[in-house]
Amino acid sequence: MRIVTYKRIQEFATKHPDTQAPLNVWYHTITAKSWQNLTDIKHDFNSVDYVGNHRYVFNIKGNAYRLIAIISFNAQKVYIRFIGTHAAYGRIKDIKTI
Repeated sequence: MRIVTYKRIQEFATKHPDTQAPLNVWYHTITAKSWQNLTDIKHDFNSVDYVGNHRYVFNIKGNAYRLIAIISFNAQKVYIRFIGTHAAYGRIKDIKTI
């Protein structure tokens, strides 16, 4: 898979240094894969949730942070739409539009 919006990871990790290592693991895991569906993702990230409209929610650093990504299986691309605290994630009104 190719992560199109890696800059978001860099920016977030700069503001939240405790996420640097977990986000690097997430990034390197994804870029080494060729997922075709949610089942494939679950093999690597058991706690991932599909929330509709091609959006997937990943727990980062033991669920202290959340990452929302749009995944295009056909194009083999991952677009990061949100990285934030669990509390910030809870304030999102409609995940399907992020």
